[in-house]
Amino acid sequence: ERGLGSLGLAIEEEAREALVEGAHGDARAALSALEIAADSARRDGREQIGTGDVRRALQERRPYYDKEGDYHYDAISAFIKSVRGSDPDAAVYWLARMVEAGEDPLFIVRRMVILAAEDIGLADPQALGVATSCQQAVHFIGMPEGFLPMAECALYLALAPKSNTALTAYARASEDARRTSHLPVPLHLRNAATGLMREMGYGSGYRYAHDEPDHYAEGERYLPEELGETRYYHAGSLGAEASLADRLARQQEPGEERSDSSSDSG
Repeated sequence: ERGLGSLGLAIEEEAREALVEGAHGDARAALSALEIAADSARRDGREQIGTGDVRRALQERRPYYDKEGDYHYDAISAFIKSVRGSDPDAAVYWLARMVEAGEDPLFIVRRMVILAAEDIGLADPQALGVATSCQQAVHFIGMPEGFLPMAECALYLALAPKSNTALTAYARASEDARRTSHLPVPLHLRNAATGLMREMGYGSGYRYAHDEPDHYAEGERYLPEELGETRYYHAGSLGAEASLADRLARQQEPGEERSDSSSDSG
């Protein structure tokens, strides 16, 4: 009632043996080859799948790709790990495997946008722009030509310097945010939208950074007092983030050193 059984085809014993031998224990390869052999027999108007059908099918090897199954997630996982691992050859190979098998291109591009922020981040801030531009290009031109911006984007992301500090900083901050969600916003940081609010001290004592030397209000506090001198962001040392880290270090030199919320680094 399901699959090839509804076609009313039979298979020769020698063809069955050839299928088992040629698939080398790979059930997916056997099923794919059987489907191709069945198509061949039906095109010729035959009700029996022969050895020749199976041998030709094993040579053709139609790509197996179930967009709802494990292989779908295995392939995108291999692609992401290849890009994260800075291997452009593996990245474009797994991209091609998915595209040639008919994967939804926007599914692939969405993963590249996430990867650009998660695994490249501040080491190359342009990576996120490249990924979002890729999404726009693929949406605009469609397939099959959409593989071009996808390949360009995948190679760019694989070759870019890597940093996961956006991920790790947010993870540390979110842990504290959940734990301290009851803490009020410090008065000097609140929005004094009315006269009554100003009378209550909203915004009082706030220092406008652009009125300070180098547009930096040294010593101004933005975290709730209860959090102490916690640091969530640990700067990476690659690409554009290295210069950002140098600037942050110069700003922090005069003040007291904050305690780390974690010993991990991005």
